[in-house]
Amino acid sequence: QVQLQESGGGLVQAGGSLRLSCAASGRTFSSASMGWFRQAPEKEREFVAQISWSGQYTNYADAVKGRFTISRDNAKNTVYLQMNSLKPEDTAVYYCAATRYPGGRTNSYDYSYWGQGTQVTVSS
Repeated sequence: QVQLQESGGGLVQAGGSLRLSCAASGRTFSSASMGWFRQAPEKEREFVAQISWSGQYTNYADAVKGRFTISRDNAKNTVYLQMNSLKPEDTAVYYCAATRYPGGRTNSYDYSYWGQGTQVTVSS
């Protein structure tokens, strides 16, 4: 079992930065691949970024590539999403999630554990 709690969301102007954190509890965190997803109003949840259990491999959605960076600290049971050059279209609720499956999973159905989400709002 893995329990997840996101933090770090807020209101920021376009071009600004935010760093999201996801604190995990549970013995299996260090062996789980982690992902960030987001959901804007009236839109489906979409993949943002993913990181392997070791942190060696990462994967990004085209919309955020070059602007967002996912990382993890297994000693602190925490995964991060550094978001730079934010745009109004990045506005959404951001969720972190954990999967037992290896590889670069981008489908939300592959993730078994989810946090409650944190709101990110980017003003123009």
